[in-house]
Amino acid sequence: MTNRLELSGVIAKDPKRSQSLAGIPHCHFVLEHRSYQQEADLPRQVYCYINVVVSGQGQQVLTQDLAIGSHIKVGGFVSYHTGRNGIGKLVLHADHIEKI
Repeated sequence: MTNRLELSGVIAKDPKRSQSLAGIPHCHFVLEHRSYQQEADLPRQVYCYINVVVSGQGQQVLTQDLAIGSHIKVGGFVSYHTGRNGIGKLVLHADHIEKI
């Protein structure tokens, strides 16, 4: 099955770095996307916030220069996460980040 998402936007919240109990480094941030898309032959303004996580020792090089306001293009897979408060959210697990 296919599960791949690419999205460009601006980092809306400062990246937060953490490490799992297993020693795996993670970088979490929020990406804000705004664009115009065609739907039913009409232009439509679209907007979204999506939580992004980058995990793994080799992937942290992708996040070292990221800061709030950075314009980036992110690619990866999406997964549903349930927070401590029981509220769920869609999270983009990035394996590709490109500054634009």
